[in-house]
Amino acid sequence: MIEVRELEELMQRIEINPKILLGKPIICGTRIPVELIVKLVAQGWKDEDIIKEYPILKKEDIRTALIYAENE
Repeated sequence: MIEVRELEELMQRIEINPKILLGKPIICGTRIPVELIVKLVAQGWKDEDIIKEYPILKKEDIRTALIYAENE
């Protein structure tokens, strides 16, 4: 189980800005939506494959996207 403090730190990696992708949740500093990461994982992509395709991402970003989606 994830601790509240860790969850708060991870959620700082998510940005919601109406001026970027119509306010969809994205990974901070990118235009990569959480939704895309979740879909790729659901399709069986491994973290390494996602990072290879989107090198700006880190493993923590993928984990954060999944945790965010789980809590929405």
